[in-house]
Order: sequence, then C-alpha cells, then structure tokens
Amino acid sequence: MAMQKVSSVDEFIEIHEGYKKELTYLRKLLLDTELDEQVKWMIPCYTLNNKNLIGIGAFKKYVGIWFYQGVFLKDPLNALINAQEGKTKAMRQWRFQSIDEIKKHSSSLKKYIAEAIQNQKDGLEVKPDRKKKKLEVPTLLAEAIKKDKKLDKAFTTLTDYKKKEYCEYIAEAKREATKLRRLEKILPMIMDGVGLNDRYK
Repeated sequence: MAMQKVSSVDEFIEIHEGYKKELTYLRKLLLDTELDEQVKWMIPCYTLNNKNLIGIGAFKKYVGIWFYQGVFLKDPLNALINAQEGKTKAMRQWRFQSIDEIKKHSSSLKKYIAEAIQNQKDGLEVKPDRKKKKLEVPTLLAEAIKKDKKLDKAFTTLTDYKKKEYCEYIAEAKREATKLRRLEKILPMIMDGVGLNDRYK
C-alpha cells in the first residue's frame, strides 16, 4: 500500500485510482452507519466514540476492510484473516479483488459492520498486553542462588512459569521452619530443571 501522506479520504481514494470503485463502495457502506470517518496512519478509519473500529485500504493485489476487534465477529462465511499471525491478536481483514466481489457480499458485509458496532457498544475489545510483573524471589531462595553458581545457572534456565511456582511455594509458607524445609526440597529439583509439579503431570 502506498504510504503517501493524505489529509482526506477523497485524496486517499484518488491516490489509489486502480481501486477507486472498490474503495468508494466500501466507504459508502461505512458512511451509511453511525461511524465517524477520519484519516489515521494515512488510511481511512471509522470510529465510534473515538474508538477505532474499521479501516479500509488498497494494496497491490487487493483492497481490504479490516476490523480492529474482528476476533469477536462470528464470521459465518469464514472470510476474515489474521494478516499478521502471531502478532495481531484482535484485528481481522476481509480482502477483495474486484467491485463485483464486494457487491456480491455486500449484505454480509453490512452484517459484519453492524456486529462490529454492537460489539464495541457491548465493550468487547482486546486490551493491550500489560508489562510483565517482575518476579519477586523470596530472600531465602535468593540467598541460596547467590551462594551457588550452579544453582544460579539452573534457576536462570527455568521457564518463567517454573520460577514463579518455586517462588510462590516458598513465599506462601507462614513459618520460617516451613520455608527452610521447602527450600531444602526444591533445590535438587531446580538443579534437575524440573517444575514444582512436574511429577504430577
């Protein structure tokens, strides 16, 4: 998609002359709703209460309409794709090669758009990932790791989940004697690279 700077949707459509009919048609479908039209990141974007809902764009081989929270759409036609598998959690695209293809699916498109609007009103959205909470290593375990390089290396190579299990196991003990007993139990397990509950799996 050409990333020329545009200040309006009309300008965007003019730049993508090869897909003028397709973009104009998609735009009309969206303008017939309660969504507000804006230009964001140099593409037409349609919002509800300042929340990004839908965008349209033109690429070399297709035009696309994407739903920012498309993961929540029922998608009975199985038409939506995740353009960045593994990266994009919520956004889904519907791609078209021609105006005829868009017109053929116009009634379904209207339903998808209406559902996306309703989902937003219902508060359905994937929240951005929060930063990982820093692991708090209990003092007893931290001191044991500090004294033993091999133990330090073994603990470092454990998965975050296993580290968290061991830290919680020590921290949850109320009495110091219990903490010491638990520490004695887990040290050889850490050295073996196993998780606290691996034997039960």
